[in-house]
Amino acid sequence: MKILIVEDDIKLAQNLTKVLTEAGYNVDHAGTGAAADYLLSTEVFDLLILDLGLPDGQGSDWLQRWRQAGIGIVTLILTARGTWADKASGFNAGADDYLVKPFAVAELLMRVKALIRRSYGQAHPHLTVGEVVFDTLTNQLSKQGMPVKLTAQETKLISYLMHASGRIVSRTELHDHVYDRDEEPDSNVIDVQVARLRKKLGRDFIETIRGQGYRVQAPAVD
Repeated sequence: MKILIVEDDIKLAQNLTKVLTEAGYNVDHAGTGAAADYLLSTEVFDLLILDLGLPDGQGSDWLQRWRQAGIGIVTLILTARGTWADKASGFNAGADDYLVKPFAVAELLMRVKALIRRSYGQAHPHLTVGEVVFDTLTNQLSKQGMPVKLTAQETKLISYLMHASGRIVSRTELHDHVYDRDEEPDSNVIDVQVARLRKKLGRDFIETIRGQGYRVQAPAVD
């Protein structure tokens, strides 16, 4: 999953990046609304964390502009402004959630995970596909109740596929959401990691849809 942080406080942005990266997310940072505008127009993100007080305008104004442009990215406003008027302005501009600084890291992570789940139509923190369960709170995978050991990158890949379970996910989408931008589009990294996951979860767990991509879904019941 990819997150864009729009925050002009460099130290805070660095701390947020560290926390979210350690939690398994790919993170980009923009210090201004204009820089975020460029990134949102050229890349795909799963979540936007937005400060209200930016050097080149109000975060709520930028968000309203993006919403009017059809950019529907799930947005968490993270700001020191905690008045009702500020919150109303943020939500009216199109925010999905609002967190006031200072905040507990654990609460931030819980909100991030919940927002991303809801954006993919997943309400429960445990994503279940057949005998396989992915715990979004701990990033742990299990099969038939037994833990499955994964690498960090395998965890990111299976997390994305299970968030999108039942839907075909193209290779391009996986590159956009799971891998760093410096990964070569024609690399075989996805093929290798899908093969490894199939060895651990069963060869039929991740379905290849020829010419379209991959899909994870619960097996049909006879």
